[in-house]
Amino acid sequence: MLRIGLVIFSVLVLFGCSNAATDQEHYFSGQTMGTTYNVKYVTNDQLDHEQLKHSVEQRLIEINQLMSTYIDDSELSLFNISAPNSPYLLSQETAFVVAEALRIGALSEGVLDVTVGPLVNLWGFGPTKRPETIPTASQITQAKRFSGLDKLQLNGLELTKTVDGLYLDLSTIAKGYGVDAISQLLADAKLDNFLVEIGGEMRVSGTKANGEAWRIAIEKPVTTERAVQRIISVGNHAVATSGDYRNYFEEAGVRYSHLIDPNTGYPIQHKTVSATVVHPSSMTADGLATAMMVLSPEQAKALAEKENLALLLVFKEGDGFIEYQSPAFQQIVTIIN
Repeated sequence: MLRIGLVIFSVLVLFGCSNAATDQEHYFSGQTMGTTYNVKYVTNDQLDHEQLKHSVEQRLIEINQLMSTYIDDSELSLFNISAPNSPYLLSQETAFVVAEALRIGALSEGVLDVTVGPLVNLWGFGPTKRPETIPTASQITQAKRFSGLDKLQLNGLELTKTVDGLYLDLSTIAKGYGVDAISQLLADAKLDNFLVEIGGEMRVSGTKANGEAWRIAIEKPVTTERAVQRIISVGNHAVATSGDYRNYFEEAGVRYSHLIDPNTGYPIQHKTVSATVVHPSSMTADGLATAMMVLSPEQAKALAEKENLALLLVFKEGDGFIEYQSPAFQQIVTIIN
């Protein structure tokens, strides 16, 4: 299954009840990609709901078989053990996701890096345990030798790594791709009103059965409780949130986040505690939310305004929080509270 990855995603769903006599809301859920999925949709047709759920789960199995780092013979796992400097032929789907990861990586000055695994492991946020001591500068330099987007080359469907030991992990973007794929499956089934969520990544279309907009709760970035920062509606868009407030450790009074800046090799140290991106594509929102958390607040704001991205940043300020909403966020998103 796909690793949940470098980010704690914290978008919650507010489900409503149907008041309409004809349209009905249907719901099913399950396990996928090391987390859970939820699907809610509205229909008044005689739809085979069990067949729809089966189709959704088969589609998720297909994506896992392509992009999982936990399945030994997945396409991604086979690439990771392939020889360097030898083009590896990818499926169209995996190449599409890799291309978007590389695009967002370049857009974000390299901070969304799907090869950052060696640094994540070095800091103790991967499958291995937390290090007994903070990594040294030389250890970080050594780990950076085996990571970096400049060591990946995508030419059509052919992907090449230029160093042995480079490890490609799409977990910061693949859940979002899964949301998009299931949304397309529902649209192909002539369903216009639905909500799809995988591990916090979400996409909505249309309305609930009673005609109201889907409401999405963004979690308040605190470790002591589950509370709501904002309730929003986003029209026909996807939503992804990244934060650093649940996965970290402290040593000698210093807090070390699980979010590693690939350019420095060190955990982020700025005041951003949560980044939410609204975008037509869940895959793109997924990757951008991670990038916006790693970028400095000034860099994230500048990127959002330059690229017309819908971005909500939450910063720690004393005992409370302050927000930044990009112009595109204010235009697209309706704030309910």
